[in-house]
Amino acid sequence: MTKRLLIVAHAPSPNTRKLRDAAARGARHEDAGAVDVTVKAPLDAGPDDVRACDAILLGTTENLGYMSGALKDFFDRSYYPVLDQMQGLPCALYIRAGHDGTGTRRAVETIVTGLRWKWVQEPLILRGEWQDTFADEVEELGQCLAAGLDAGIL
Repeated sequence: MTKRLLIVAHAPSPNTRKLRDAAARGARHEDAGAVDVTVKAPLDAGPDDVRACDAILLGTTENLGYMSGALKDFFDRSYYPVLDQMQGLPCALYIRAGHDGTGTRRAVETIVTGLRWKWVQEPLILRGEWQDTFADEVEELGQCLAAGLDAGIL
């Protein structure tokens, strides 16, 4: 049975779109195996998308020391509908942080803890001025998630 990876990424700028696209490219890489990848903006994703996936990759900007309003809206609409059904869902997070990203990380971790999802790795925080290597890091994250799903270790 094919595993499904859901990428829910807030991408309001050209650079954050590069990150979202890099996550999808990594997840769809031939070395990642046969994983079905769905990419949605937070305002377009909801509980049905979460219930249909085997792992989730979240992407957000740091907005005033918090996650994007769009990702918060996704959680607001999805939290209770999936709470009892999706415990243990493997998840990962990347944050495009103009500052340090700690408030954003803390906010998402609090929600994920409540959902009882399982972190695959520490959140990836892309701090400071834009660097082209950020996209490489997010691509690797997407590839690792997909490969873990395909191998049955997530």
